[in-house]
Amino acid sequence: MTWNVQQYLKFGGERQRPGFDLLAQINDLPPGPLVDLGCGTGIHARAIAARWPDRDLIGLDSSASMLAEARQSEPSIRWVEADIRQWRAAPKAALIYSNATLQWLTHHETLFPRLLADLVPGGVLAVQMPRNFDDPSQTLLRDTALDGPWAANLAPLFDPQIETPSLLRPDPVGTARFYYDLLAPLASGGIDLWLTEYVHQLAGDDAVLEWMHGTTLRPILDALDASARDGFLASYAEKLRRAFPRGPDGKTLLNFRRLFIVARA
Repeated sequence: MTWNVQQYLKFGGERQRPGFDLLAQINDLPPGPLVDLGCGTGIHARAIAARWPDRDLIGLDSSASMLAEARQSEPSIRWVEADIRQWRAAPKAALIYSNATLQWLTHHETLFPRLLADLVPGGVLAVQMPRNFDDPSQTLLRDTALDGPWAANLAPLFDPQIETPSLLRPDPVGTARFYYDLLAPLASGGIDLWLTEYVHQLAGDDAVLEWMHGTTLRPILDALDASARDGFLASYAEKLRRAFPRGPDGKTLLNFRRLFIVARA
């Protein structure tokens, strides 16, 4: 899947705030290296480096374009291009931090315990993921994708067994109860979970469509040729305008619910 750095950062403040909210809930850490999984352009990795300046820090991402942007801003961090599904911490980490990344991956029932096992005793697994997949921005995307001349090309992206990173499979993020039951028996230092609903005030024409361009739309656009892509976007944009009308001040409000997990090994 391709990533457009400028498109992703178009709503940089809204996308980055949950990561800082997560970071604020991390207290003291034991000795050991630090890891930012899915570091993107590195804004949260730089904040981690500033807070724990004497630690080894890895910023890991699968996107070469995101990492190229990150390296320009902070060459002292070790930026690594890798697939989280194959990555293991060696040596074990004091912090594994991941903001808005793990929802792209399947098999959370094995992924999360593995990440917790990659921590030193007292180490922290800190994760934030979206949990808004029943929002109209998401349901209308699925409706549009499966109802049009492009449906045959897009249907495989909705296969629940798909291994390619995608937010289009059913329920890519579980409930808080799921992660509690999964991690609490393994987190001897305790676990904290919470849900936050942000109300993003988006400016510009077709603001929700522009928001979706930065993340969930990526695999769909990659799967379509130029003609089909234009038709799909026109149909989806029309639905979004009805679901998300602009206010008198020109702003569009997008409610966005996110799940936070802080588990200590």
